[in-house]
Amino acid sequence: MAVITKYIIVRNGVELGQVFDDKKDAEIYDKMLDAADSLAELIKESGLISDEKIIEELSVFLAKRGPEVSAVLKGVKPFSDSAGKSGKDKKPKKSAKTDAETQKGSGKDKDR
Repeated sequence: MAVITKYIIVRNGVELGQVFDDKKDAEIYDKMLDAADSLAELIKESGLISDEKIIEELSVFLAKRGPEVSAVLKGVKPFSDSAGKSGKDKKPKKSAKTDAETQKGSGKDKDR
């Protein structure tokens, strides 16, 4: 008699149909499903797609192709929806504010 170990993914208390012989493969699949869940939430938040089945299929499709998606998005910087404002505009304002605070602090020290 042989003893065989099988790995089954259980999500939200439900066994999925996938059965794995190798623990590493099961963990890879589980991480892919985690990524798909995160992508589905992102897609839902966008409001672009309302059909749950399409969201699920799209998120699983993208998650299964994670390395390809990462390669496509490599080097893409976060985009702000604010018209005419970029990340570069915000940094000098913070620096200027810090400089102004520094100058105020220097003036107080001179008076004392």
